Amino acid sequence: MSEVISTPSPPPAPDTSPLRRSVYLLLITLATGGMMGRILAVDSVDMRGLEKHLRDVEKRQDWRKSRPFLSANDRSRWATARALVEHGTYAIDDVIGEPGWDTIDMVKHRGADGQEHLYSSKPPLFATILAGPYWLVHRLTGATLGDQPYLIGRGMLVLFSVVPLVIYFLVITCLADRLGTTDWGRIFMVAAATGGTFLTTFAVSINNHVIAAACAAIAVWAYVRIVYDQRRERHWFLLCGFFAALTAANELPALAFLALIGAALLARAPRPTLAAFLPAALVVVVAHFGTNYMAHGELREPYSHWDDWYFYSFEVNGKPKESYWKNPKGIDIGEPSVAKYAFHTLIGHHGIFSLSPIWLLSVAGIGLWSARRDRRDLAFGIATLSLVVYGFYLGQSTIHRNYGGMTSGLRWMFWFAPLWLVALLPAADWCSRTRLRRGLALVLLGLSVLSVTYPTWNPWTHPWVLNFLLDRGWVTL
Repeated sequence: MSEVISTPSPPPAPDTSPLRRSVYLLLITLATGGMMGRILAVDSVDMRGLEKHLRDVEKRQDWRKSRPFLSANDRSRWATARALVEHGTYAIDDVIGEPGWDTIDMVKHRGADGQEHLYSSKPPLFATILAGPYWLVHRLTGATLGDQPYLIGRGMLVLFSVVPLVIYFLVITCLADRLGTTDWGRIFMVAAATGGTFLTTFAVSINNHVIAAACAAIAVWAYVRIVYDQRRERHWFLLCGFFAALTAANELPALAFLALIGAALLARAPRPTLAAFLPAALVVVVAHFGTNYMAHGELREPYSHWDDWYFYSFEVNGKPKESYWKNPKGIDIGEPSVAKYAFHTLIGHHGIFSLSPIWLLSVAGIGLWSARRDRRDLAFGIATLSLVVYGFYLGQSTIHRNYGGMTSGLRWMFWFAPLWLVALLPAADWCSRTRLRRGLALVLLGLSVLSVTYPTWNPWTHPWVLNFLLDRGWVTL
């Protein structure tokens, strides 16, 4: 009788259904929050119909009302890019006179020719970089942002908003894999990054906040590789120094970020920090102050000239005008009460936590990591930076306590998104352990997505909380 040799059966496949269902719930939460936000903001605005009426019925020459430049803020940078490429100067006098190119974010001072000119009030480094691809397009095709605003403008938005955000998302996934401990927590963090912060809201407008957040994420990732993975290759220090400095060049209070991360690396690895981190950071520093000197003839940024450069008279096509900042309106008047400003920037109409309650998980995550010796430095650094920068804005003069102006969130803190997402990870991992906690986290994410998607077409609008309070008559501006 022959012996029967049995083949062992393969082990059962792991049950991935809990993870799969969690992913489904995350996606449903994102979609539901997005729909709710758009429903809250739904309105019938037919700009193309209005333009057709003005052009064909009223025969008006100024029939164009739509434009891909959504606020005075982004038009200020666009105007500088146009002036550099088309006129070879940082002065924007000739640009703002064209229909649709007005801006209030400008200053006036004497230029190199001895005459007074108008300039963007924004640090010029970003606009100078913006002018690079525009110069190439203009030289190759002859087209300008004036005659092809949508074609050129949208292409540059993809380059300067979408591409940095895609890189940002990829870096966030690396941070999630390295610092997270559960699949659910990691997926939650990435879902929050891709749909739960105001960075995606502002992708339709040229702005410094998206760039700063992407740079901060890269710097944090390089820091993690150096500190937690003990990597000492020079390129990690170069990346960390360059992008930490570029974060500060786009968000000046992020100098604290550059200083803290540089000090932490200097204490751990002084030689590569001095040989690579510092020179890479200095490249950005030289570019920042160099472009400022080229634009304004001095190293001080326009922001530091609030007492003189912001108050002026000027002419547009022969019509006398006054600087908006001589008599600001509405929210730009500023909040005289520090206590009231703190309330509304934390849990009120521009609240960090009321508009983006996922950041409550970041606070919890900092607490959880503070109890771990191997993560305490990261928790302490994120908490310290958050308090220092928030305190800086809280301590500004009345006119600068304006919530960032006409904007859908407290935009000055948007660059903290990658840091707060990292801090969120331990809380998300903790939430993954029970259904109740996962449900709570999903609610916080859904409410955050609501705020992010409420400004359906223009991020330079009031947050939904403020509009609700204004409609009820509970607050005034």
